[in-house]
Amino acid sequence: MSTNRSSDAGAPGETIQDPRRRRAILAGVCVALMAVIASVSGLNVAQSQLTVAFDASQTEVLWFINIYTISLAALLLPLGAMGDRWGRRPVLLAGLLVFGTASAAAGLATSSEIMLAARFLSGVGAAMIMPVTLAVITSTFPDEERSKAIGAWTGIAGGGGILGMYLSAVLVDLASWRWLFVLPVVLVVVAIVMALRSIPNSREASGRGFDAVGSLSSVVAVVGLVFFLHEGPERGWTAPATLLSLIVGVIAAAGFVAWELRRQAPLLDVRLFRERGLASGSVSLLTVFGVQAGIFVVLFPYFQAVLGWSGLRSTLALMPMALLMMLASGLAPRVAARVGSRSTMASGIFLGGAGLVIMATLVSVDGGYLSILPGMLSMGLGMGLTMTPSTEAITTALPRERQGVASALNDVTREFGTALGVALLGAVLTAGYRRAVDSRLAGMPDGTAVTAREGVANALAAADGVGPQAQALTRAAQEAFVDGWQQAMWAGAAVMAVLFVYVLARGPRQRPQGSVGNSREPDDVVADLR
Repeated sequence: MSTNRSSDAGAPGETIQDPRRRRAILAGVCVALMAVIASVSGLNVAQSQLTVAFDASQTEVLWFINIYTISLAALLLPLGAMGDRWGRRPVLLAGLLVFGTASAAAGLATSSEIMLAARFLSGVGAAMIMPVTLAVITSTFPDEERSKAIGAWTGIAGGGGILGMYLSAVLVDLASWRWLFVLPVVLVVVAIVMALRSIPNSREASGRGFDAVGSLSSVVAVVGLVFFLHEGPERGWTAPATLLSLIVGVIAAAGFVAWELRRQAPLLDVRLFRERGLASGSVSLLTVFGVQAGIFVVLFPYFQAVLGWSGLRSTLALMPMALLMMLASGLAPRVAARVGSRSTMASGIFLGGAGLVIMATLVSVDGGYLSILPGMLSMGLGMGLTMTPSTEAITTALPRERQGVASALNDVTREFGTALGVALLGAVLTAGYRRAVDSRLAGMPDGTAVTAREGVANALAAADGVGPQAQALTRAAQEAFVDGWQQAMWAGAAVMAVLFVYVLARGPRQRPQGSVGNSREPDDVVADLR
């Protein structure tokens, strides 16, 4: 069975040779990607304002945030496949229109119901945009330029969330939470103009049917598993709703695998995970994004509860790490060309793990920002070096005409890693804090001690009502948080150590720079693996 790629850029399989047009394409897809990434983290800085504006509970506000990420993650695979079939530019433009309209509606929302619906539709639009942006790069850039373009894409994907969070914090401080949605709408307008002017249309020309069953089962599996990871820390890991979502997710995932193994033209040929590059790239991205997201859960309370910083200053403190991550993502293709993808990934993982060890060793209540900055910089450098070759390993495993699915798989892996890291490292931090604070609450009133055990922010709030013991309670909570912090850092370092060994043993083999898919069918690739 043969599959051709039709494109208005030229003959099937032809890439863009004009350097100026390639730069315009890269700029266009990166602007679109930035709109999506900024919206993932933007609402985090306005939770208290949203609570007041909609008279909403903390649970409702968290759903304003989570419904976007869940709908985005759930629809990535089927909508990425639709981009391959229907044409990547039409799907990108449709996604931008849906995303921009939904973002505007969220900014004008007058009730929680409108906000939830708008955020859900934003996630749908984002799921149309995100896989297409990477697929456009991998299907139109020539081999010698593709790695550099993927480096720019991964830099935005990795560091863009922090940049978006900082801009969002500025907007909230200077104006109101409604201005958070001005940035994505502006980026959408710019991206639409650039897409119409420069982004070519490429698509899969094939007579095989769309895998509706696989698409539906993948949606159910992702929703179930991501809901489990999001809600476990909030509701409890053994709560009926949490366990039900886990059971549904696992059953749907097993059904998806069984169905895909039977189909001649699957949505995602799961047999390709036997290939070293796809497996190691996916595991690396899952772990790196998980650790990164989990560390952010630790860093913000440290800046605010221990150092006493504002949300804006706390976000600004993350910028050195984000900028170094973006710089390293662009540098990674040159390093990989010299030492190989596996060595580059392993070096990045080692640096990321070393950063965690440095922070776990040096952090203290009195050490301040400078005690953790070296570890943050090491993490930023290491994660940037890891993300680009990992992303390229995933896209290389599938042929050109299936790059929408490859890109979607890359994005789903990131979203799963983020949810997993927040859930697990957040749980380690919470458990470590509670164990540590218990031994420091001697002599405190029972009600105050119960409140202090709930979290460092609760303890600091309770300190206002204990008179002369306020300073002792504040110090106890801060020291207990640092103890929990150290346990979370060591847990992250242990995970990175396991990943380091795995990549050394099973990392991608060295390939010609930028080779992607070679226009081969999945069955041909699998045949090589047997």
